[in-house]
Amino acid sequence: MPLTLSDALAFLLLLAILAAVGWRGTSSAADYTVASRDLGFGPLVATLVMTEFNTSTLMAFAATGYAAGPMALALPAVFLVGLSFYTLTVARAWKRFDRLSVAELFTVRYGRAVGRTASAMLLLAMVGFTSTYVKSLALLFRPLAPAALSTPALAAVLTLIVLLAVLPGGLVSVVRADVVGFLATVLLLPLLLLHGQEASTAAGGLAMVFRAEQRVVNPVAQWADPALPTRFVMTLVVLTCFTYIAAPWYGQKIFAARNERIAFRAVGASALLVFLLYGVVVLAAAHLRVIEPALTDAQLAVPTMIARWLPAGLRGLGFAVLFAAALTTLAGVWSAMATMLAADFGGERLQSVRAQRGLLVLLALVSWLGGTLLVDRILDRLILANIPIVALSFALLAGFHWSRATTAAAWSSMAVGMLWGVGCFVVVGEAGGYTWPWAMYGIPLVFATGITVSLFTSPRMPLPRASRTEASA
Repeated sequence: MPLTLSDALAFLLLLAILAAVGWRGTSSAADYTVASRDLGFGPLVATLVMTEFNTSTLMAFAATGYAAGPMALALPAVFLVGLSFYTLTVARAWKRFDRLSVAELFTVRYGRAVGRTASAMLLLAMVGFTSTYVKSLALLFRPLAPAALSTPALAAVLTLIVLLAVLPGGLVSVVRADVVGFLATVLLLPLLLLHGQEASTAAGGLAMVFRAEQRVVNPVAQWADPALPTRFVMTLVVLTCFTYIAAPWYGQKIFAARNERIAFRAVGASALLVFLLYGVVVLAAAHLRVIEPALTDAQLAVPTMIARWLPAGLRGLGFAVLFAAALTTLAGVWSAMATMLAADFGGERLQSVRAQRGLLVLLALVSWLGGTLLVDRILDRLILANIPIVALSFALLAGFHWSRATTAAAWSSMAVGMLWGVGCFVVVGEAGGYTWPWAMYGIPLVFATGITVSLFTSPRMPLPRASRTEASA
């Protein structure tokens, strides 16, 4: 269904609001990088939720909901478990550390060489993430763009718009846009599910496609469905737990929290909200399968639902909400990357607002090139980009919680993690399900290596106890 004038006006209205709240520039480096470390509970929850509510994951989860039905709720549950693990293990610890970059923990705990290596590994992973975000954004808006505009050109235009949104105020711009995007998302997505439920009920309901009544009789059988193998879900749970603890885009926003209590509560609340928002989309996509059983590309389930089910005006708002989700996630990760480059490699000369803006421009270009040249299947590339982060899991958790961990242990566990992850991908491959041996055997191997080397090396190293004053010195 083509968009109407009211759709265009609604789309432009939300974009204008995002521009108005985000285009309030700042000349303060503290504002630009960590929002002056003064975010309250509400803004912090909104920005954490919108950081995770991105178009790449949204389109991938919706595609699985379309293929596998309600059982695909297991995918949003991955975030519920993973972010809950983050809450319990590192939310307070990151706020106590209270620096600019999460990689600074590795420098403080294990030395500068380990810190810079960890930072490079995290930056490599984030290049992969942002490339998938750019690709998903282009796919999302491909049906609305002029036919003469190629997909790479469309991706370039959309990337430029996101860049312009974050340049004026850095993290402050991102948080303000996140609050607006969060409110719009919470209002819109339930409407999408309601309309989808009405449409599929009229056509016979989910049982027409997914044989729900058979799964009630034999619930175990549903996990033999090739659309969502149980091994795949289990590996995502494990990987999410041991990657998000090191996520720079989360760490930067925890540093921006007003205090430890707010940081802890906000991450816990965001875990539940992220699960609910993705869950709504997964169920809506399952309803879409009932009335649209032959969708050409399941990754386009979300724009198809918006175009089919929402009335004029709300369709435009729906696409604007999706753009806002992509904008705030992509801008937030760019902000974290620019801050890491300054803190871990550039020192004070790259921490000025002017230098940070230059880094954002460079990162936008790299993300566009990656999305254009390297990304084909979105979810597969999202998972692959986690290999460097998983390799850091022992060094990070031990850095906070085990005084016996040594520099040699950090090096060895990181090396084993990278070699095992890459080796599983090369030897087993995506078709062979490399995520299972990578997660289920690789993560225990990383921790076993780190613990063993720590026990045979010395001396003990102190746990980090940086105050806010020390962090800003």
